[in-house]
Amino acid sequence: MKIYIASSWKNQHAVEMLTGILRVFGHEVVSFVERAVTDEGRGNLAFDVDKWIESDDGLDKFKFDLKGATTSDLVVYIGPSGTDAWAEVGAAWMARVPILGLWAKGENAGLMRRMMTGWYNNFQDLLDVIQDLKGI
Repeated sequence: MKIYIASSWKNQHAVEMLTGILRVFGHEVVSFVERAVTDEGRGNLAFDVDKWIESDDGLDKFKFDLKGATTSDLVVYIGPSGTDAWAEVGAAWMARVPILGLWAKGENAGLMRRMMTGWYNNFQDLLDVIQDLKGI
C-alpha cells in the first residue's frame, strides 16, 4: 500500500521511525520530511522561508506533497502539526483518500478533525489498523 505521511518537520524523528516500520511491513511510504532530508540534509538549516516558498524548489516540494497526499492509498497524519500538514489532510480528504491520525498532546485541531477516518492515541493501534487495511 502507498502511504503518505503528513506531519510537521518538528516531528522528523517520528516520521522517520514510522516510515521505517511501515517499509518493513512492505508499504511504500513518502513524506515531505524524508524528501527534505534527502534534498537538504540533516543540518540546522537557516534560510528565508518566503523566498524558498516562491522558488522552484518550493514549487517542486509543493507538487510532491500534493501528489503524495492525493494519490496515495492512505494518508497518516502525525500530530501535533501545523497548517501545511493540515492542508495535505484537506487535499487527501477531497481526493477521498482515507486518513488516519495519530493524536498527540498539544494538538490544536478543531472541527476539521472530522476529516480523519480514525484517530489513534497509540502508535501501535495505528499500525494494527494499517496492517488490517493492507489485507483488504
